[in-house]
Amino acid sequence: MKNNQKIDLKNLSINEIVEFVRSLGEPAFRGRQIFSWLYRPGIGSFAQMSDISQAFRARLHEIALISQLTLQTSEESKDGSIKYAFALDDGQIIESVLIPDQDRHTLCVSSQVGCAMGCRFCLTGTMGFKRNLTTSEMVNQIHFVMEELGRHGKGRLSNLVFMGMGEPLANFDNLLTALDILLDPRGLNFSDRKVTVSTCGLVPKMAEFGRRTSVNLAISLHAADDNTRNQLMPVNATYPLAALLEACRQYPVPKRRRIMMEYVMIKGCNDSKAAAKKLVKILHGIPCKINLLPFNECPALPFQCPSRATVEAFQEILIQADYTVMIRESRGADISAACGQLASQVQVP
Repeated sequence: MKNNQKIDLKNLSINEIVEFVRSLGEPAFRGRQIFSWLYRPGIGSFAQMSDISQAFRARLHEIALISQLTLQTSEESKDGSIKYAFALDDGQIIESVLIPDQDRHTLCVSSQVGCAMGCRFCLTGTMGFKRNLTTSEMVNQIHFVMEELGRHGKGRLSNLVFMGMGEPLANFDNLLTALDILLDPRGLNFSDRKVTVSTCGLVPKMAEFGRRTSVNLAISLHAADDNTRNQLMPVNATYPLAALLEACRQYPVPKRRRIMMEYVMIKGCNDSKAAAKKLVKILHGIPCKINLLPFNECPALPFQCPSRATVEAFQEILIQADYTVMIRESRGADISAACGQLASQVQVP
């Protein structure tokens, strides 16, 4: 059987693997055994699964596979951030970014090849949409980096943010399966408090997402009024601010947590004191904190970063209104790995 006809077990949640092995006449516990093997360090073949019979391992080899991503290239920033470009089986390229810090390592994960949302401040949007990633293609970004950190003694991957290439909620089913694997103690064993999924505002998916997972939610907001948001984010024409903010108010936020509002600050566009005051007003009643992201300039996009004084004045207005507000310092800009800059030019030979 050719590899492209085999079942990639990393596309399956633990319950789906249990059902798979049952269909082969094996007991349920065998599926749980297999699942726990898939995400151990260094596991690449069924032959390594020592507590499973040799005959069943041979059967699995015939009909299933354990996928891995191929690292095409990587770049390290002067600030320590690392951008990984992975080659997929169909020749497409995706990118992930590791952001190391003193007390944590965060990985920015992609969910699609390209993006259909077309946000005008985001380089990925200029690629257009190619396709959704499979569950295994999302999980394997994380698994690869975890193994890299372990191999080089650089600590442990602690936080995940689905803020790379693509709109995660547009790849809904594969995303939810990936999250099941990430949170399962027999999978990659992340805490739901350490995983964040960002959306530009696919309102119909938000309520279901909140019902089906307890990971953190981030909203790519970036404007305090519809006119400005329409200019920056085409999705606003379909799901305007009123609908998005009402979905946030109704969102089942876990106890002692808040929605993260992401706000890219663009000179002369959305960075005025008046915009800050509008933001105070429209976010009233939403349990949230605010992340201000000074725009990362690049030649392909026609926007500029505001001055530090402008950003801090904007922040102060929000703080005075009792919001928790952070200014996210740009990381990895020299290797085009900063927020909004992922759009791989790498070609597979």
